[in-house]
Amino acid sequence: MVNVQLVPHCDDFCERIYDLSSDPPVKDALGLPDGTIESTKQFIKSMILEEAEGKTVSRVILDENSKVIGITTLMFIDHVTKSCHIGSWIGHQYWGRGYNLASKIAILRIAFNELNLNYVFAGARKSNIRSQKAQEKLPFIRLNVETKFPIEHGKLEYKERQPCVLNAFYRDDFVHFLNSKEPEGAYNEKMG
Repeated sequence: MVNVQLVPHCDDFCERIYDLSSDPPVKDALGLPDGTIESTKQFIKSMILEEAEGKTVSRVILDENSKVIGITTLMFIDHVTKSCHIGSWIGHQYWGRGYNLASKIAILRIAFNELNLNYVFAGARKSNIRSQKAQEKLPFIRLNVETKFPIEHGKLEYKERQPCVLNAFYRDDFVHFLNSKEPEGAYNEKMG
């Protein structure tokens, strides 16, 4: 498996984040408007502020050479329900190389070990097939949990303003994955 490092946001990463997120395959998948370096700086400032307020934990993903390749964020952190949502993106040239799995493991360690959460929700627009397929490859995700968590699903669809799928990472599944030498495939709520 590839190695990644998650680091806090800083202005030094601004141009690289802008370049990666402006690439049409990433920009279009995320539904991002045309951005600027200045809007990227504002995004970084907002992530730092939201983290200081306890609303998010957002990290820049670095590859083995300490090069910025994407961002992963725990958002809408709710310590009462012990849950949050995750949002991630990786630069197009890094797709299909194992960075999604490696970065998910790293950020979920923060969610479950440091924040002591029980659930991390991973949504995707129904139109974003690539994101759905990337989530389906993760061996410790539960797919199609919309009926089990209808409120979270409703919040997601309201935020995105379009139909979405809802998947989830459960703390126990993640711990089992970390302790297992032969991890099981994704668990589909509709199947069992």
